[in-house]
Amino acid sequence: MSSTSGGLAGRVIAITGAGRGIGAATAAALAREGARVALGDIDLDIAKATAERIGGDALALPLDVTSVDSVTDFMDTIESTLGPIDVYINNAGVMPLSGLLDEDDATIDRIFAINTRAMIHGTREAARRMLPRGRGHIVNVASTAGKAGIAGSATYCASKAAVIQYTEGAYAELHPRGLDFSVVMPGITRTELTAGVEDMPAFRAITPESVADAIVATVVKPRFEVYVPRSARPLLNITRLLPFGVGQWIGKRMGADHVFMDALEKPERSSYEARATGKEAR
Repeated sequence: MSSTSGGLAGRVIAITGAGRGIGAATAAALAREGARVALGDIDLDIAKATAERIGGDALALPLDVTSVDSVTDFMDTIESTLGPIDVYINNAGVMPLSGLLDEDDATIDRIFAINTRAMIHGTREAARRMLPRGRGHIVNVASTAGKAGIAGSATYCASKAAVIQYTEGAYAELHPRGLDFSVVMPGITRTELTAGVEDMPAFRAITPESVADAIVATVVKPRFEVYVPRSARPLLNITRLLPFGVGQWIGKRMGADHVFMDALEKPERSSYEARATGKEAR
């Protein structure tokens, strides 16, 4: 990635779920632009390995985003080590797939705890620290799935729709007081999260690096809605303007009625599902 502006040198940026996938790619991209990055992850060993690959003063810290105390400790340590947080990126998320009648209550609770409730707490705690300085930027990673319900991921779609609407409300309330907000909506991204998920016509999978590039661009020059790829914006907006039945027909033509359900049958999906639902062997 070529340098976006050089405006990130020395800025302190915290990223949740930064050990793998989009979070790791984003940390690396921001560090290349001169930012001082803090990587939070529940798997500290993975976060440390990622920080070592990035080099420089990349800081790996333990973080359980579902714990209020852990999030507070994460931010306290960053600010005492690197300085005040300029940008806070709520990236941690899980995507267990399931038919809605087969999904157990524990999985539903876990999806909302990690994808939605943790984002709310992270946003609030970061905002409390930024407001006295009258500046700061909070980036919440949602999904294009938050704009369209997809079979096999109804709960995930709902959790990400909540991220989009919460961030919009936060922008309306706190942007006049100096804070910037962005909501990033990637399509199917080739990480563990989408193991076994096939490409869809006109909606091919993207790389975590492409999402990272989009995040870097919006940190440099803030904008509220960030679609990755950009072509997803007109596609999703047009289908929402059409009658519901027409939108559903288009979705079926693209495979949205089965693409996630089909993934559940793939053997490469099983290890991620166990980890995402918290049911992996210890």
